[in-house]
Amino acid sequence: MPAAPLTAAELGDDKARISYVVGRDFARSIEPIRGELDPQIVLRAIRDAQAGAQPLFDDAGSRKIREGFSAALRDKQDRAQQALAARNLDSGRAFLERNAGVAGVRRTASGLQYQVLKEGRGVHPKASDTVRVNYIGRLPDGSKFESTYDTDHPAEFVLDRVMPGWTEGVQLMTPGSRYRFWVPSQLAYGERGVPGQIEPNTVLDFEIELLEIAGVGGTSGAE
Repeated sequence: MPAAPLTAAELGDDKARISYVVGRDFARSIEPIRGELDPQIVLRAIRDAQAGAQPLFDDAGSRKIREGFSAALRDKQDRAQQALAARNLDSGRAFLERNAGVAGVRRTASGLQYQVLKEGRGVHPKASDTVRVNYIGRLPDGSKFESTYDTDHPAEFVLDRVMPGWTEGVQLMTPGSRYRFWVPSQLAYGERGVPGQIEPNTVLDFEIELLEIAGVGGTSGAE
């Protein structure tokens, strides 16, 4: 039968409270590998160390175990990343095939897809030009991962210093226009993705408004 949940009222002094906080901090520190550990053995090792018992493995043996575990964990993570990349590549291709049939969606030779939401006027920027834009970036599930509207100021960057899909796509636009782009993974972040933000081989959805062609130079964005 599991123990009754601990309550804050039971932590009656500073030692009890800091002991609880340290325990929670420790649990958070091992959360990424929690599934690889036996919690009962972890607790036993802590008790043995506090009691001054001799460790079951010497320094060399412990180091060998750690190194073996680290290598196995990296291998497991690499396999999981490769499987995720393969799934995203397949789902991205299927999405783009469907999306290509949507009314108003156009496709370039590179595979970039776009839709004109508002047409502007003037000249098209060159890859060496600096442009000022507002944009929203979304993932395939529709969730937003980046937006200049949230930062309350446009982005400014040289076109040939950003992802290939942007370099190509923004050159199709003129100042005042607003386009929606679906960027295949090979024209975006590819197999590397953006750790913690964008998975490998992800198709990205951007709505871009070209405000002006500012000239040569500037700072980068959407790289």
